[in-house]
Amino acid sequence: MRILLIILLFVGFASHAQSEDEIKIKAIYDAALTQGKAYDWLNHLSNQIGGRLSGSVQAQLAVEYTRDQLDSLGLDNVWLQPVMVPKWVRGTPEYAYLESKPGITNSVPICALGGSVATPLGGLKANVVEVKGAEELAALGRETIEGKIVFFNRPMDPTLINTFQSYSGCVDQRYSGAAEAAKFGAVGVIVRSMNLRLDDFPHTGSMSYGELPVAERIPAAAISTNGAELLSTTLKLNPGIKFYFKQNCQQLEDVQSFNVIGEIRGTTYPNEIMIVGGHLDSWDLGDGSHDDGAGCVQSMDVLRLLKVTGYKPKRTLRVVLFMNEENGLRGGNAYAEMARKKNENHVFALESDAGGFTPRGFSIDANAENFQLIKGWQALFEPYLVHMFIKGGSGADIGPLKNGEVVLAGLRPDSQRYFDHHHAENDTFEHVNKRELELGAAAMTSLIYLVDKYGVIPPKKIKG
Repeated sequence: MRILLIILLFVGFASHAQSEDEIKIKAIYDAALTQGKAYDWLNHLSNQIGGRLSGSVQAQLAVEYTRDQLDSLGLDNVWLQPVMVPKWVRGTPEYAYLESKPGITNSVPICALGGSVATPLGGLKANVVEVKGAEELAALGRETIEGKIVFFNRPMDPTLINTFQSYSGCVDQRYSGAAEAAKFGAVGVIVRSMNLRLDDFPHTGSMSYGELPVAERIPAAAISTNGAELLSTTLKLNPGIKFYFKQNCQQLEDVQSFNVIGEIRGTTYPNEIMIVGGHLDSWDLGDGSHDDGAGCVQSMDVLRLLKVTGYKPKRTLRVVLFMNEENGLRGGNAYAEMARKKNENHVFALESDAGGFTPRGFSIDANAENFQLIKGWQALFEPYLVHMFIKGGSGADIGPLKNGEVVLAGLRPDSQRYFDHHHAENDTFEHVNKRELELGAAAMTSLIYLVDKYGVIPPKKIKG
């Protein structure tokens, strides 16, 4: 009888606790959907400031704007963390065409890849060799490649439902294609845009020459998916066509920029730190609304939503707007290095860097015990159609914090439209839905609330 009474008391306590959580999460969602600030903040970032390439004037304006907005929230502390970042500039717009015969040309949309060198002043024209990847390139060898432009044309796999998996399966050609092609004497590289749909928007992104000396580096550009289809079809009909492109980009000296950080001190465990964030920099072709203006304003709103719903975190909560995720990860590395030097105890980090689309769940990079702990809250999110709790993966900027103890997580929105806009001219404010953005902020706030309230399982306790 006594045991039964204890069980009933425990069940009653658990139901009461869950009911409190349901009420709190409903209040968070209500506040986000009726008085959210994320959309207004994003409107300013996108339409008043624009693309925020690391080292640019726009990046600095974004630092100043977000710092001022965090200041206005009445946080316990707001500061800028200096970080040196690369400064690559695109220059005048790129231009390209296919030449089937002298004087007979078809223009195609291209853009320089981030970090690429420029073409010669008058542009570059050469015959083209189409490949799917580095292995095929090596099989062809120098005899076939030397003096030509290599066209990497491996599309994203449309059969993968998780579009980030599809992206991962072909992004190596963009990142290291130029370094590989240069080994065989290629004079330039054209890469199919990382995009599942056929359109006329070329998608930029970071690339690397590895250890290749500056004098041996060759220009690299992305071609739109429609342009890639045209080029591939034309090559099959006429292997002797030439490709011309001209770009004026250059790499300048590193400059100083900043991570933007705001903090609410914990009431009970102030030395346990939780962070939520996104990256403030973007590429320069659009205005970076989805990548990653959305993640930044959602993260800012997490702290505001907790304040307006009357919740005081037990643990210290920071919002971190990282600089230079796109072409260097300097901000994420600098933050992690600061944390190590100060011997700070980070227990949880959540990043939003997958667009402002409808939230579907979270990825959790943690040990089995903490994953099961967080997955146990799944039922609280199901009324909001946030049901996907998957093990593994978080975010690039919080990745450097990984040490086997801190729990890392990433917001996982619906991904089907993300790569239509990723790194392209159409990553603009008009393609962000206000309600979807606010739902993401509410989901993030709810998870932060639960982790703060219940904590994570310390490694020593797990091992014991």
